[in-house]
Amino acid sequence: MTGFVTRFAPSPTGYLHLGHAFSALVVNAAARKADGVMALRVEDIDQTRCRPEFEQAIYDDLSWLCLEWPKPVRRQSDHFDDYRAALQVLIDKALVYRCFKTRKEIADEIARAPHLARSGPEGPQYSGAALPPDEEAARVEAGEAYAWRLSMAAARDHLGTNYKLLSFCEETKRGAVERPATPEIFGDAVIARKDAGTSYHLASVHDDALQGVTHVIRGEDLAAAAHLHCLLQRLLGYLTPVYRHHRLITGDDGQRLAKRNRSATLHALREAGVDPSEVRAQLGF
Repeated sequence: MTGFVTRFAPSPTGYLHLGHAFSALVVNAAARKADGVMALRVEDIDQTRCRPEFEQAIYDDLSWLCLEWPKPVRRQSDHFDDYRAALQVLIDKALVYRCFKTRKEIADEIARAPHLARSGPEGPQYSGAALPPDEEAARVEAGEAYAWRLSMAAARDHLGTNYKLLSFCEETKRGAVERPATPEIFGDAVIARKDAGTSYHLASVHDDALQGVTHVIRGEDLAAAAHLHCLLQRLLGYLTPVYRHHRLITGDDGQRLAKRNRSATLHALREAGVDPSEVRAQLGF
């Protein structure tokens, strides 16, 4: 063993497609080449869209592709207390605030000051601030919905000169590159909500640290997330893994595959009796 640990972390919000298969095979190949481990993690924090049948299909599809992973599998929905504890660390350090504004209210605010709004990886780079304590307490007591946002201003103040030194290592075809992290491209990112005590960002960062992930290998559509994750890792006292972002598989129309494209799902291919070796070969494995 080399100490190389990576992971494949799908969400059971639909059946896996060829793009997921490609990602899983890329991750598995990297682990095998390094004599390391590929963990499987089920990222099912979205309880409104995740379904048991989709989760079971993940295991069936990956087994069909002749992939293996350590047991037990970490299911994020079993660990909301862990994510609340991580969020509490940020709350105690006054690095997050409750934002009660709806998407429409934020859009209206940006419309009134368009010169302040830049487009980020997840939409406008919205920045706000905590409400006065009395008003915040009253709105919480009234049961209003809110999101926990990570304050970039507070993070800068907390880290001081170290904020500008944030960086992460990214492996590219030309070799490893140390990239400066620019998490401010997200604005004050949402990292948890009242009705879901975490977000993809917080849960992913926490679990990577907990599972000892040394290399995060995922699609290039998530490349920007490394900048925000690098900041969260520093604020929570976690190590920053090495990142690698692979190309995306596209359909005949040139668009990246989506779960709604049922004809390309691994479930459909299995049901049609397709040999998995054909799929592996089609994807370059």
